[in-house]
Amino acid sequence: MKRLLALVILGALVAGCSKVSDGTAVGGEHPGTVPGVLRIAVQSESKNLNPLLASNTTDVFIDRFMFEPLITPDDKGVQQPMLATAVPATQNGGVSKDGLTITYHLRTDAKWSDGVPVTSKDVKWSWQAIMNPDNNIVSRHGYDEIKSIDTPDPATVVVHLKEKFAPFVNTFFTDSDQPYPVAPEHALAKYPNINQIPFNNEPSVTDGPFKFAEWVHNDHISLVANPDFFLGKPALKRIDVKIVPDENTSVNLLKTHAIDWIYQASIRTYPEIKDTPGVRIVWMNVNGYYTMQINTSHAPLNDVRVRQALAYAVDKANLVKTTMYGQETLATEDLPNWMWAFDPSVRSLPFDPAKAKALLEQAGYTPGPGGMMQKGGTPLSLLLVTNNSDITYKQLAVQIQEQLQHVGIQAQIKLFPGAQLYAPAGEGGILQLGHFDIVVDGWFAGIDPDDSSQLMCKNVPPGGYNYSRYCSPEMDAAETMALTHYDQATRKKAYAKTQALLARDVPQIYINWLRQEHPINVDFKGFAPNPVVENWNAWQWSI
Repeated sequence: MKRLLALVILGALVAGCSKVSDGTAVGGEHPGTVPGVLRIAVQSESKNLNPLLASNTTDVFIDRFMFEPLITPDDKGVQQPMLATAVPATQNGGVSKDGLTITYHLRTDAKWSDGVPVTSKDVKWSWQAIMNPDNNIVSRHGYDEIKSIDTPDPATVVVHLKEKFAPFVNTFFTDSDQPYPVAPEHALAKYPNINQIPFNNEPSVTDGPFKFAEWVHNDHISLVANPDFFLGKPALKRIDVKIVPDENTSVNLLKTHAIDWIYQASIRTYPEIKDTPGVRIVWMNVNGYYTMQINTSHAPLNDVRVRQALAYAVDKANLVKTTMYGQETLATEDLPNWMWAFDPSVRSLPFDPAKAKALLEQAGYTPGPGGMMQKGGTPLSLLLVTNNSDITYKQLAVQIQEQLQHVGIQAQIKLFPGAQLYAPAGEGGILQLGHFDIVVDGWFAGIDPDDSSQLMCKNVPPGGYNYSRYCSPEMDAAETMALTHYDQATRKKAYAKTQALLARDVPQIYINWLRQEHPINVDFKGFAPNPVVENWNAWQWSI
């Protein structure tokens, strides 16, 4: 998500850092630590390493070591310049008075790894590549609001918008809900599309603190320090990203100090890790949540009464208590309670199995054998999908299946690798193609409360994140108000409306707001994730 153009991002939106256990490593290296080499376990392998084709948080994470955005929030959530020299705002002339022209001035010392300077041509071409319909882009949200881009000189980018778009500065090549960095025009512009090119497996031209070294598929990706990085030579010599699909294996590797970090660890690992010697947990407050996304384009889920019945059938408090060990906060709707746009008056539907059954009967269902709901002799059966490598998702899926069964709804669980679940439509992505009734998963948004990429009609896949296929004129009107007004008071009123509509229409059932767990080696220093990505300051890390 993104944020208000002219405002400084609230310092309260901080990624929390809590030391759980110092183990035995205080004051010195823990046995197993490899000085200068950071070893990270991720659950799923990247589809490719092209930063414009990223389709999930793991893709974004790995790409971000090698490629930089124009601006980035720091660990306090305050935007900082990266390739740009300043964050555009009305106060510094970067945002025009009418809100339709945004100007970026670029650093002149940033270079690609082949020595070619990073220029305004790279920014303009990267936008054109995102908008190219032949490219397997997951989201064009915000980028499709651009009318044109001028590049009067190599260090100046002038963006002209079609209409006012309040979250633009917090969307355009920064850490939004689709965090795109800038890509190298001189290496990629020769291709009619970038879907299947050598660069995607071996990105030889990068501008980040680390450079690509090796990709052994289904095993690891290795990166080495870029000594010419424009913010200074990284303290780490190498980063090894190990693909470890089974999270229990990752836990054992961390406990034996064969790795230094479990990236985006499931909360299910908390009891086993919290007192591990030589390990501490960094908590990352994000604009995100665990959710049940409901495919509203599938019958009978296109009937709001059936969706409401699902909400009444699911005991969210029990799910949070039993699967998250008291470390997460029960959600109402999508915007977390620490964000300025949160409306405390909105309440989601409570757990009420009797009400769930009554709504199903209103929708034409009657109890059949074993109390299972049916219509015309056909049982009410739903396909529930989730990621096969996340322990919490799988546990939630099983418990939700049991809760739905209590009100007469069958839920068949099917597990998919994350790379397949979240892939673009052109690569057979389950969510993009709508091959599900319910998906249990999580969502990381950006630093702005903008949730339109999941809720507006124009963002229904393919090419958008509205996996629920939810399309409401009322929601579109509220989102349009939030997107086209730059003052926070108007936007806050609009988001109160979006939250009320979500509670009424139930395109998703939001289980909890997310405080992401990152277990790391106590010898790993400088780790300070921002509210969107973990490695914005990777050049400052050491071990």
